[in-house]
Amino acid sequence: MAYYYTCNFPDIYSWIHNLPPISKWKTDSISICISPSCSSQPSLKLSIAKNYHFSIVADYNLPISLWTSKPLRIKHNTTKLLDDESVFNLLINIVHDVLNYGPNKNYNSLFLKIPRMDFNNSDFKEIFNFSFLTLAFIICIYEAPADLRSTCIIALKNQFSCSQSREASKLLVRFLGSNIEEQWMRSVNLAITNWILEIHSSSNHHDHAMKTPCPLFSYSFSTQGLWKVQLYCPVIAMDAETSTCSSLSDESLRFSLNFHQLEGVIQLNHRVIVREKWIEVMVNTDNIRCDVVRLVNESLMAERGAGVSEKHFPSRISLQLTPTLQSNVLSISVNKSSDNPLREIGTEKTIEAGFDPPNTYIGLKVSAGETVVTTMKPWKFEQSVNGDGVNLNWFLHDSGNGREVFSSKPSVFSLIQPKAWFKNRYSSVNRPFTKQGGVIFAGDEYGESVCWKVDKRAIGKTMEWELKGRLWLTYWPNKHITPYAETRRLEFREVLHLNLA
Repeated sequence: MAYYYTCNFPDIYSWIHNLPPISKWKTDSISICISPSCSSQPSLKLSIAKNYHFSIVADYNLPISLWTSKPLRIKHNTTKLLDDESVFNLLINIVHDVLNYGPNKNYNSLFLKIPRMDFNNSDFKEIFNFSFLTLAFIICIYEAPADLRSTCIIALKNQFSCSQSREASKLLVRFLGSNIEEQWMRSVNLAITNWILEIHSSSNHHDHAMKTPCPLFSYSFSTQGLWKVQLYCPVIAMDAETSTCSSLSDESLRFSLNFHQLEGVIQLNHRVIVREKWIEVMVNTDNIRCDVVRLVNESLMAERGAGVSEKHFPSRISLQLTPTLQSNVLSISVNKSSDNPLREIGTEKTIEAGFDPPNTYIGLKVSAGETVVTTMKPWKFEQSVNGDGVNLNWFLHDSGNGREVFSSKPSVFSLIQPKAWFKNRYSSVNRPFTKQGGVIFAGDEYGESVCWKVDKRAIGKTMEWELKGRLWLTYWPNKHITPYAETRRLEFREVLHLNLA
């Protein structure tokens, strides 16, 4: 997990609100520094000029503009330069420009519907500042000069890792709505993917390599009857666990594998039942969804990549749900037995008879054989208990040899076998994934509940729960001819809350 930093990113919202009217300006522009600087290095600044444009500027002797806003409508004869309506329009401008750096350029012509907010609400201030921080981060990756880019990116990245930014990111995604949220995260993670590739191409990339994403890319919320965790992670930022070789020399395949991201949703239903002598907390699976989504458009993937069907697929999901304070927990019960699959056993006997020449005996040979037929689904679900916590595990198995996919690799024979299960895995009728390459585990098949019995003296209190998870993505060749295979892993931790009422 990422470390937490103290946020020192400037309060852009308050700075804008306190700008004086143009009649009181002594210069043609007013600026604020948005990145750390030293005497030997330029800095990044946010500037507003008298033409009512905001700009992110690299502060050289001759300033270089990296981003410019649309012109704002200014109301004259006021004590402030910008009113609430102008600041809101600037926020819309920022959101539009972040989305325009993503794979879906159509958002440039769409009407972006964002609900109005109370401008005096502190939530709006946090949303605005975090949106601008995100824009500045992306602008640094794509637009900043080389001698300024690395230092500024590292500084801005650290701002994403602080607890204040974590909370602001939750406010932002709820504010945007889930459709725009997905496009927002694809823009951010496409930028991160390009940044990591640039780092990897340099000689000193081990000093700054980015591991599992910081808390910006996962969030959770607890509400009546539902816990939800949302996950976003560029595949290139996931930890490599297994690989058939130390490096991948196939440039087109590398492009395909790098420019995807994992999008995950974990939804758990919970219910509190007050019994005569204890409280029962019932939790069951509502939806577990995992998708591997392109970060570039289909035409670019076809041009530079190995094809749209060459990508990682989910191979294992592991969740652990545990109450953080267990002094009031009396017991835990799971409602799914360990699998004890039926086997169809058939005995096949063959008789061989032959006639030998005279003065020899007639030979009669009898042989018996046993054939075992086992029906197995590609995905296997298991529950287990660890102390007062429950483990929920989904494993994908190779239908050819029955082995777990995340910890194995395809055999050489299966690589050339045209009907192997992992070939045409997004189009065949027996595919273990959706047509888009993801998986969905819903309550219809995995809805067995887990029950915690809690001391009745805890009624009226709020219980805190920890959800830890690990997700594995595996790549085996699909239509592309290659011996390469690998598995990557993502780990996350979220805190959930439950009122015992």
